[in-house]
Amino acid sequence: MFTGIVEELGTVASRDGSRLRINCSNVLEGASIGDSTAVNGCCLTIVAFDAKHGWWEADVSDETFDRTNLGALGAGDPVNLERPVRLADRLGGHLVQGHVDAVGEIVRPVPDLQIRMPASLLRYVVEKGSITVDGISLTVVKPLDDGFTVAVIPHTSAVTTLGQKGPGSPVNL
Repeated sequence: MFTGIVEELGTVASRDGSRLRINCSNVLEGASIGDSTAVNGCCLTIVAFDAKHGWWEADVSDETFDRTNLGALGAGDPVNLERPVRLADRLGGHLVQGHVDAVGEIVRPVPDLQIRMPASLLRYVVEKGSITVDGISLTVVKPLDDGFTVAVIPHTSAVTTLGQKGPGSPVNL
């Protein structure tokens, strides 16, 4: 389980087949093989890491690449990273499973972010309801016929990938 509060902006180092390598530093603190880490809201398992050199790797299934925006990532692309919540931690966002339901598309960039999403998920979007966009805990401002809007504060824009994405960019929901 995660909170949707991004701990670090990492970068994709490489993709070699199903192996994805992420450069980072903060989320490696206390890391162990087998730990979960959310990448753009998608829960991945650490299978190798080097804290001294600031990287970790995950084996990503074809299913995950197909159902998330992870398959579109290339070397140098920024990613939102979060370690799983511990039962003793403060819950700053909302409970997030790390299971991506769909990939949406940015229609209008931050600060008044508008996302288009698959019609099959629209019934789950409610005004003032919680939603994650690329793993970021947000509150729905307005449900739309083809998606929703959220207000993104400058801090969130600066410390996540949302401030770097424009219309047409895919996002995990």
